[in-house]
Amino acid sequence: MFIDTHTHLYLEDFEEDRDAMVSRAVDAGVQRMYLPNVDVETISSLKALWESYPEQMYPMMGLHPCSVTANADADLERIIFELETGTYYAVGEIGLDFYWDKTWIQEQERAFKRQTEWAIVHDLPIVIHSRDAMDRLLEILEDYRGSGVRGVFHCFTGTLPQGMAAIDLGFKLGIGGVVTFKNSTLPQVLPELGLQHLVLETDAPYLAPVPYRGKRNESSYIPVIAHKLAEVLGLPLEEIERVTTKNAMELFHVAN
Repeated sequence: MFIDTHTHLYLEDFEEDRDAMVSRAVDAGVQRMYLPNVDVETISSLKALWESYPEQMYPMMGLHPCSVTANADADLERIIFELETGTYYAVGEIGLDFYWDKTWIQEQERAFKRQTEWAIVHDLPIVIHSRDAMDRLLEILEDYRGSGVRGVFHCFTGTLPQGMAAIDLGFKLGIGGVVTFKNSTLPQVLPELGLQHLVLETDAPYLAPVPYRGKRNESSYIPVIAHKLAEVLGLPLEEIERVTTKNAMELFHVAN
C-alpha cells in the first residue's frame, strides 16, 4: 500500500473526473490520501470529499500562508473552530511563502506560530509549506524544540544542511514529483538523509512527475515518484513502499 501524504483532490481541477481519479489511485495501490486545507473557502469542498470517501481520504485543517492577509485573524478563528469540533489528522497546510508576495510576512509568521501551537495542544502533526523560507521556518521551529511539535516539510527541495536540521527537529520530508525533474538536486541530497525520514506526496494537481510534467497531477502517480526514489536510493521499490507507508502512519498516528 502507498500513501499520498499531500493532495488537493477537492479542488475544481478534478471536478469533471474526481471519482475516476480516486479509482485510478486506488487501482495504483494508493489506498490513503491526506487532504491539506488551503483557506476558509476550501473547507466545504474538502469535507465533502472526505464524506464521499471516508476510507481513503484523511482531512487536515489549516490556513495556507498565501491565504494570509489582513483578515487572517477571522480566518484563523474559523480554522480553530474546525479543529476543535471536527476530526482532522494534521494542521496544514501552514507555513511561510516569501516567493509570491512579501506584503504579509509578519502576519504569515504570526499565523504559523498560532497554528503550530494549536497542533501541539491537539497532539497533531503540522504540514509545512515552505517557499524561499526554509531557514526562517527552521529558526521559528527551534523555539518549539521539546514541545512535542512534529510534522512534515511538504514538497521538500532544500539543501542537505536544511534537511538534516528539519530531521533533527523531528520532522519528516515530503518527496514529490520534483525528484523526477532533470534539474532537481534531490538525487544528490536524499541518499545522505535516509529513507527512514521520507514520505511520498503528489501535491496534486500541481508538480506532476516526469513524464507527466506540465499536466495535471493526481494521486495515481505516487508509484511513479516511488520508482524514481528507489532509483535514487538504490533500493527495491517494495522497500520504498513499505518504509514510506510506515513513516506516514507514524507521522499521522494512524493505525494499519
